[in-house]
Amino acid sequence: MTDTGISTAGSTAPGITHTRSPRSRVTLRVAAVLAAAVLWYFVYTQLAAFARTVTYDVLGLAAGTHVAAAIEFFLFETPKVLMLLTIVVFGVGIVRSFFTQERTRRVLAGRRESAGNVLGGLLGIVTPFCSCSAVPLFIGFVTSGVPLGVTFSFLIAAPMINEVALVLLFGLFGWKVAGLYLATGLMISITAGWIIGRLKLERWVEDWVYTLQPGAAPGADDEALRWSGRLRLGRDAVREIVGKVWPYVLAGIAVGAGIHGYVPQNFMASIMGADVWWSVPVAVLLGIPMYANAAGIIPIVQALLGKGAALGTVLAFMMAVIGLSLPEMIILRKVLKMPLILTFIGVVGTGILVVGYLFNAVL
Repeated sequence: MTDTGISTAGSTAPGITHTRSPRSRVTLRVAAVLAAAVLWYFVYTQLAAFARTVTYDVLGLAAGTHVAAAIEFFLFETPKVLMLLTIVVFGVGIVRSFFTQERTRRVLAGRRESAGNVLGGLLGIVTPFCSCSAVPLFIGFVTSGVPLGVTFSFLIAAPMINEVALVLLFGLFGWKVAGLYLATGLMISITAGWIIGRLKLERWVEDWVYTLQPGAAPGADDEALRWSGRLRLGRDAVREIVGKVWPYVLAGIAVGAGIHGYVPQNFMASIMGADVWWSVPVAVLLGIPMYANAAGIIPIVQALLGKGAALGTVLAFMMAVIGLSLPEMIILRKVLKMPLILTFIGVVGTGILVVGYLFNAVL
């Protein structure tokens, strides 16, 4: 029997193959997702006990030693971050089916500055485009008539305050830190984009970009997706993104475990504390050459805060790593001339410095 969209439940004719209706398949997939969510929550609540048992009972390490602290941190944080990442990326995959590159471009095209900067920053939060997407996104936006400043508001917000970073920050540090990061990152993207737009820097975009004709991006969105398709996209996103970033996550947690276990308590306060005036610019300068995604850098942030580093300095470091990464600048050089890239670094870097000093002074 072919799939007619009508349930075949109850058909008993011999020789006829039963086929579930689309609605039944969606119901089964939703039920499977809910069952997986319950299992996820149960396992997540047992991670601390698992880490303690393996560290002290199975490995027989003595409590209070550096190696025991480092190993317990690693055994607890590794499954915790990977499980958070998996559930967040699954949700991101579903969100992505609503906010694809082509639809985002259409929403921003024709928007006036100011309102466009705000909309660009907000769309950057919910559209999970990484630095490797910077060039095709930039070309698509510019050729569709999106103002340069609005394009930069989007390009700054998309990697810096993506939803993976926000949910991980919420899961590890609570809503206050996640909210502060969201508000300040959004402020930087909107303000920096507005300033770049006011400076009228279009002449520093590579000339060949303006010769291209606007058109739909490859793989333009399928807006007629059913929920079964959106759930499948969420699953595919987990396979693609978690499968790609897990080595960075393990590396970040290993660094964090070393800091947690071996760096003396309050040591970081002496070099990254709120009273050390030069710590914020140094943190930004150290962060720019690094390449890490949010999932990999957050365990390091967690360990630094645990050892006494100031929140403003650590947030500045994290923003520099994610929002001003050297690899992204190299990628953008294909479409931007050096004066515009340096202006972009200067405006965004200044915003990050302000955020760092502000939080160190207030918190």
